[in-house]
Amino acid sequence: MGNGVDGGASGAVTVRFFAGARAAAGVAETNVSAGLTQDDLVAELVGRHGERLATVLKVASFLVNGVAWRDGQRPLPAGAEVDVLPPFAGG
Repeated sequence: MGNGVDGGASGAVTVRFFAGARAAAGVAETNVSAGLTQDDLVAELVGRHGERLATVLKVASFLVNGVAWRDGQRPLPAGAEVDVLPPFAGG
């Protein structure tokens, strides 16, 4: 098994939005093509869902198959699940 972000460049990836990211996107999840880098993913999502989501994505964390996506140049593998997590307020 890999580290959650290795893989091929064909197929679909599920992107799930949480909290403020869900509100900004207007959907709970969407699908994108595998092989996108983090910058590519952000551009694709902003193109689909608009500038309100762009603001959230600037401060969001991304998990790929439950693992923090720290290498933004590593492409998304087919079949991956990406969680978009905006900063959460606590209290």
